[in-house]
Amino acid sequence: MTFSGSAPMQSITINPPKTNVLEVQDLSVIRSGKVIIKDINLKVEKGEFLGIVGPNGSGKSTLLLSILGILKRQNGSVKIYGQLPMSPGLNGKIGWVSQAASNLPRDIRLTVRELVRLGTLNMSNMFFWSSKKQTEIVNKALSITGLESVQNTDVARLSGGQRQRAVIARALASDAEFILLDEPLVGIDRDSRNSLLRLLDSLCHDEGKTILMVSHDLTAIRQTAHRMIYLEETIRFDGPTEDFPDLETLADLRGIEPVHQHIGPHNHSHHKEE
Repeated sequence: MTFSGSAPMQSITINPPKTNVLEVQDLSVIRSGKVIIKDINLKVEKGEFLGIVGPNGSGKSTLLLSILGILKRQNGSVKIYGQLPMSPGLNGKIGWVSQAASNLPRDIRLTVRELVRLGTLNMSNMFFWSSKKQTEIVNKALSITGLESVQNTDVARLSGGQRQRAVIARALASDAEFILLDEPLVGIDRDSRNSLLRLLDSLCHDEGKTILMVSHDLTAIRQTAHRMIYLEETIRFDGPTEDFPDLETLADLRGIEPVHQHIGPHNHSHHKEE
């Protein structure tokens, strides 16, 4: 049976819904009676590389620690993969690289491979774990981070950049899907910084990881992150990296007024000797 004049059927492409790894709603944190962050609303989708920047004391580390559930929040909610921070269901899904993670004691006797292997352990597998599977995971983490050549070297003998890679490899060995980093570029040279940023970018594009990175290095974040947040007590900007405001607009966002706004380049007064 045919119908004359009927339009041909068109195929409809339905895009799969995007997965929110992180959802923060109306988050506020007060410490010692002082508001550190307030009214934070934030969503991070799977595969995003989000850079958070802001001046010292702007609340960047506080936000990370609140997301992890380490700091108590006064208001609002945090959900990671739809669960509360520190929920048992998040075990192994989150990789946390703190500012102090790579500052290991100089007298420690721990090889890079041993450090990365620690990432494979958790409460559920500590006593029942396939050494073959563990070896495969460690080997992959070392390969991704480019540390095979130093895997048997004491961590204390590594350069700053190599130590950062090692603690990231430990996070990868936990099979973490969501990696949070707090100032990972501090104390490493330019070449190591560039190498580390390329690694983080490849983790998003090639390994499907989601990355949230805090840094005061505005230039480095702008060269790497897909999306940027400017945080100063609250979120002043949140958008694609290419839309991040210039310095003058940023000053406006921060409420900083130019002190020379009424003085032109040739209008400075000069005292003349009579």
